Amino acid sequence: MLKRAVTVVVVVLLWAPLAAQTLGTITGDVKDSSGATIPGSTVTVTNVATNAARTQASNEAGAFTFPAMPPGVYVVKAELEGFKPSQNQVELHVEQSLRVSFTLEIGNFAETTQVTGVAPLLSTENATVGTVIENRRIVELPLNGRNYLSLIALSPNVSAGFAGAGQAGDRQGGSRANQQISISGQRREFNYYTLDGVDNTDVNFNTYIFLPSVDALEEFKVQTGVYSAEFGRAAGQVNVVTKSGSNAFHGTAFEFHRNDKFDARPYAFTAAQAAAPKPDFRWHQFGYTAGGPVAKNRLFFMSNWEGYKDNKTNLVPFTVPTAAMRAGDFSAYTSPLYDPATCTVTGTVRSCLPFDGNRIPSNRIASISQKLLEFYPEPTRPARPTTTSRRRTGSSTRSSIRSAWTSSRAASRSSWGAIAGATTTRCSRRWPRTDRSC
Repeated sequence: MLKRAVTVVVVVLLWAPLAAQTLGTITGDVKDSSGATIPGSTVTVTNVATNAARTQASNEAGAFTFPAMPPGVYVVKAELEGFKPSQNQVELHVEQSLRVSFTLEIGNFAETTQVTGVAPLLSTENATVGTVIENRRIVELPLNGRNYLSLIALSPNVSAGFAGAGQAGDRQGGSRANQQISISGQRREFNYYTLDGVDNTDVNFNTYIFLPSVDALEEFKVQTGVYSAEFGRAAGQVNVVTKSGSNAFHGTAFEFHRNDKFDARPYAFTAAQAAAPKPDFRWHQFGYTAGGPVAKNRLFFMSNWEGYKDNKTNLVPFTVPTAAMRAGDFSAYTSPLYDPATCTVTGTVRSCLPFDGNRIPSNRIASISQKLLEFYPEPTRPARPTTTSRRRTGSSTRSSIRSAWTSSRAASRSSWGAIAGATTTRCSRRWPRTDRSC
């Protein structure tokens, strides 16, 4: 029991400095109408959603600082006997140092002055350079695939979607391998991701590990330079904060659906392509979010789940034998087809005679080879002179990649002539949000 208690304490102590990477600071000073500082005034910061409050007295310079504040909306109030209390409602973002200053007027303590301030265009609290993508933009802007990282491109000094997956496509796969984000002109691998202050960066290619649902996000910040001491490892920082519960119950249920019936036809280069039916495509993303109080003003919960189901058909051209080749007639094949039964070896030289007219007699084709033809699709297009393709074709799903590679490899290892055939691959599987591949 003691060992478990020590483990919990250690985890809590380790969590505290990590969480600081997404928390903010509210600071400011208190003065009177003449501009003189007011020491000893009581300053209270109250979270509007949870009613959690922190209080401190301004120091001898009239200044106050509330570090390690979770992002959210706060009411900051300053009061002192003999002055009218003054309060201001502000919104604190992730990793932000927000300055709130008060000017108290002499008057009745029961009266309150409401201050409405505008955030300054230039932050003077620190030199951090970054952009906050708040919850409204995350939820309301269109996101193909509901991947919030697409919104990083809204930040200045960021380039996105400029290259292929590279080695990550083979070794990692899924949507993580396709995150092409360059921050401040650095390489795409020079990014560091955190989720609620915890390391969320894959050590292999510096991509994300876990992709939360956009409905579960409060906001995130893209930092492009001059970080504070708790950051490191990479040139670009992406700090994500998820929603927390509040004193009010909130919830959503969602279903995002894409269907080939609603999609336009792909561009057709030939008349045959124009006449071909559209490939099947079904895309479902569904889930819920729910949050609220367990014990009002004391304990809250936030829950989120998202499912993903992708069902599609990919049409891919492959090299397959012609009908004549399936019967042993390789007369259309320009190179000689040698008969292994006629081969002789003289010294180090091996000599073989070709089949007459490049035609293999039917009695020379092994029964096992004839049965293997069942696994080769028959051609769907006229034969044409070409060489065997060694194309490797992939798709957004792992089963399609495996199926396409197997078929392509079998065709490339064949010694037959080649024509353009077709095959279809299908994948339908539900996955959590950690990755999208099956």
